[in-house]
Amino acid sequence: MSDIDDDLGGDIHALFNGAPGTGEFKKLRKRIIRNTREAIDRYGMIAPGAQDPDAPKPRWLVCLSGGKDSYTLLAALTELQWRGLLPVEILACNLDQGQPGFPATVLPEFLERMGVPHRIEFADTYSIVMDKVPAGRTMCALCSRLRRGNLYRIAREEGCSAVVLGHHRDDILETFFLNLFHGGKLATMPPKLLNDEGDLFVYRPLAHVAEADCERFARAMDYPIIPCDLCGSQDGLQRQQIKGMLDEWEARAPGRRQKMFSALMNARPSHLLDPALFDFAGLMRSAGESPDGRADQDNSNQRPAQI
Repeated sequence: MSDIDDDLGGDIHALFNGAPGTGEFKKLRKRIIRNTREAIDRYGMIAPGAQDPDAPKPRWLVCLSGGKDSYTLLAALTELQWRGLLPVEILACNLDQGQPGFPATVLPEFLERMGVPHRIEFADTYSIVMDKVPAGRTMCALCSRLRRGNLYRIAREEGCSAVVLGHHRDDILETFFLNLFHGGKLATMPPKLLNDEGDLFVYRPLAHVAEADCERFARAMDYPIIPCDLCGSQDGLQRQQIKGMLDEWEARAPGRRQKMFSALMNARPSHLLDPALFDFAGLMRSAGESPDGRADQDNSNQRPAQI
């Protein structure tokens, strides 16, 4: 099959029908698909041997909220699958959480029209969130936890090995700064995670894709976007404050988001302060080093100690 750097003209999947024919859009589409494949390969989302035509294909539950990011995720994965570059079965899933005014027919009609295998599930988590969260408090954490529990259940029922989410590069950066400023830890959304029960992976194939690219792509494709009424109705969320801070930094120094994201892929445990990641106590001078210790040995590439 052709690689993604080949000409993307000619036959296309139904998800790309009506795509703009401009060179700018073709570059955008190619960049998104390339970045998605890069993340899949880099973080080992495809099990060894999955390319064997005689081996059973893993099944992925691709979560579709109706937002710009999940439409981009579905399109990129379907493109890779269709071109023989992603040896998995895709089952799109939307969880209708009972939000008032949620347009319940939009996604089923879209998925039917596109010929995408799918499952639509109703679970009224909205009422639970409204009952449990005091007025004025952030609803996102409980909403996300309830949604994740339902998605795990559906994945098991459908024989899926992974739950696939549409979080992108900017979500990962924002989560890093939320943890840094409010959680007191260096952590973010991992692109590949094993759930607590150990039976399902959580994948984020858009980990290397910029939010702005998702927005431009979904708008150019005129996908039927469904806003999140819960999150969108709350002002002053910490995540929104972080997003504003990153927007300001990006405006002052274009490219800073990507530079910070690159730093997350270039950690130096010996140059941080966590003795669980680096054996500082066991670090010894090499023979012949001057007694005054002026030689500043670079241990940045030393493997973390198993302590």
